[in-house]
Amino acid sequence: MDAAVLTTPAVLILLGPPGAGKGTQARMLEEKFDLVQLSTGDLLRAAVAAGTDAGKAAKAVMEAGDLVSDEIVIAILRDRLGEADCAKGVILDGFPRTTVQAQALDDLLTSTGQKINAAISLEVQDAEMVTRISGRYTCGGCGEGYHDSFKQPATAGTCDKCGSTDMKRRADDNAETVASRLEAYHAQTAPLIAYYDGKGALNTINAMGQIDEIAQGLNDIVTSAMA
Repeated sequence: MDAAVLTTPAVLILLGPPGAGKGTQARMLEEKFDLVQLSTGDLLRAAVAAGTDAGKAAKAVMEAGDLVSDEIVIAILRDRLGEADCAKGVILDGFPRTTVQAQALDDLLTSTGQKINAAISLEVQDAEMVTRISGRYTCGGCGEGYHDSFKQPATAGTCDKCGSTDMKRRADDNAETVASRLEAYHAQTAPLIAYYDGKGALNTINAMGQIDEIAQGLNDIVTSAMA
């Protein structure tokens, strides 16, 4: 069924440890279903740049060197969900990270008449994370993701999507930081799997295969969730 028949915008959540491919798959879902990918970092930067009340609050906290509170993030997300480009729905990537945030998100969506259509867990093996994370890089022009082993541009050093030659690697995408990031994920975010399973919203997908195979599985889940 076409997503356009939904009476309220869809809300999808992508779960998975660092390197699971959430960003890559979210961008593919954006294009196929006319959704908007929202990550916490992008939300904060946009709100600060726009000078919204929540953005001003976030800026003050960040300039003080503190972590932005869940309340501020939820306020920014509330503002963003009301913008015209989110009319068909959004993909939340990186939020919520804890069950406390998930409960706050539920409260927000109840107030807007929305719900979690699907929480999709991209399941991978921890042992594969070093290879995945240390080999990935992105286009500095448009953010398209690439990987030394799994997804190289057609022309080396040139983005397939926008033609930029500005390729970037995160400084923390190395073997030394993987263990601590996985530890934090398992301690804080993995409990969300049980949370959304309890609500009947959880879908799982094996994210160890080829990108196109994973994408097809996600397409099937999202098509069903938005029906």
